Amino acid sequence: MPAPLRSIDLPWLHQAGVQLAILRLDLIDPLLSGNKWFKLVHHLHAARGIGAPGLISLGGPHSNHLHALAAAGRRFGFASVGLLRGHPQRTATVDDLQRFGMQLHWLGYRGYRERHHPGFFDSWRERYPDYYCIPEGGGGLAGALGCAPLVGRVRDQLATLGWDDHDGWWLAAGTGTTLAGLVIGEAEQGGHWVHGALAGPPSHGVGQEIDRLLIEAGIACANYQLVDASRGGFGRFDEALARFMVETERATGLPLEPVYTAKAMMALRLHIEGGYVARGSRLIFVHTGGLQGRRAAQAQLDKLLR
Repeated sequence: MPAPLRSIDLPWLHQAGVQLAILRLDLIDPLLSGNKWFKLVHHLHAARGIGAPGLISLGGPHSNHLHALAAAGRRFGFASVGLLRGHPQRTATVDDLQRFGMQLHWLGYRGYRERHHPGFFDSWRERYPDYYCIPEGGGGLAGALGCAPLVGRVRDQLATLGWDDHDGWWLAAGTGTTLAGLVIGEAEQGGHWVHGALAGPPSHGVGQEIDRLLIEAGIACANYQLVDASRGGFGRFDEALARFMVETERATGLPLEPVYTAKAMMALRLHIEGGYVARGSRLIFVHTGGLQGRRAAQAQLDKLLR
């Protein structure tokens, strides 16, 4: 699956003397888009290796992960089961999940909070014998290792930009799995810093999860930094973010969504304008996809922009 690397220019980049290239993971596939394929690939191979008839995972009613998982199940011959946060509701994503053949179970909010308990999947394994269970967001070490090769993919394309190297990475951080994968990949190939723009508050424990994954991977030197880009909470956005997103799209043609990619790009702008990025730096921004989820936010975006 090709993931093209494209440079963009914006006034705030030009004024700071910073060059930015976008790794367009949103373009790799119509359904297995963004970082979702990379987080799933090792899980899918493991499921195939044990002869699992199906896959079980969990997410919200607008989950990009469940959307990709259901599509992958249909494409590669796995049944799929989705454990959803909250109570039954109809969204564009839920409609797609059902169209892809995913069996849905609504856990409420209290039931969904139990996902961090060690035995969470035990009852579901009894209900769906031999199904392969995948952590929220395609996480775990398998998910991170699937993202590590992105480092090599970028290195292979730097010459197309006229670059001989780059100075670091910038991406949205939801579960932190993709960020951990990039740190693992960089530990093997170069050690550049990876900066994660948190889509949710720091209290959600993303940093602890990244550290756990890196320890599990045997990475001793963790070259990463997290910044709070949540703007008040996961899935929350305001007029300033909505206007920034629309202006950036108009100027670059780069499609964004307000939960992950727009927040990450706006956080990068604030970081650069705050003087935290040296003039002459060359950065890689990972477009992690998630565009199907914009459907749920469009009405609110339109209201903010009136």
